[in-house]
Amino acid sequence: METNVLIDSMECIYAKPHTLTDQPMHYCPGCGHGVVHKVLMEVIEEMGIADQTIGVAPVGCSVFAYMYMNVDMQEAAHGRASAAATGIKRVLPDKFVFSYQGDGDLAAIGTAETIHTVNRGENILMVFINNGIYGMTGGQMAPTSLLGMVTSTSPYGRDAAKVGYPLKITELIAQLPGAYYVARHAVHTPNAVRKLKKAFKASLEFQKEKKGTCFIEVVSNCPSGWKMTPLEANEWMEKNMFPYYPLGDIKVPQAMK
Repeated sequence: METNVLIDSMECIYAKPHTLTDQPMHYCPGCGHGVVHKVLMEVIEEMGIADQTIGVAPVGCSVFAYMYMNVDMQEAAHGRASAAATGIKRVLPDKFVFSYQGDGDLAAIGTAETIHTVNRGENILMVFINNGIYGMTGGQMAPTSLLGMVTSTSPYGRDAAKVGYPLKITELIAQLPGAYYVARHAVHTPNAVRKLKKAFKASLEFQKEKKGTCFIEVVSNCPSGWKMTPLEANEWMEKNMFPYYPLGDIKVPQAMK
């Protein structure tokens, strides 16, 4: 009895949002996907829009999102999530619609869909996870892989003379008039998580106001693909990824200035 009283009197400092399912996550240890899921679903729960939200996830590690996000989810073909999200939003304009995509998906096979979705200013949120590699399919080089980065298909490091330079897709789409809010964040520290949460909330508020495309990149790690421990992967990310993909706002509406 005394134990129960003690438990009842304790302050709850964290509770899993109802917008996450009870399905145990099976992402690799240290992967940022699970944290991004939690942050996005917290925002949706706090805004009270879970029953009005539709997410679209394509092929890659991001495809698991429909197992964990307790909102309506639609699976799309590889690279086509923003196109599917466009169709959903146009048919159901009052819904909150987001796509959840990795770099191999959004910045490679889905480059055309990405560019044209943003250029049209489709009123959706695009969440872009950039870990510089094809994580699910074997650690191959992605468009975002850094120069000199060793992957399963670039064992001697990425060579610009042979395959070109890492693609800064976020800076590229920020130049398009349809892009309303564009930012790059991470989830490797509590402060970084808080900043990402603010960006997600702002993006969904802008969608409610029909402002156009909001695009949030999250620079993440891939301990398995990078062949590192989670701690080593975070340190490598800070030392190598952030200088090339600096965190912060890239295109900010006047309302946020």
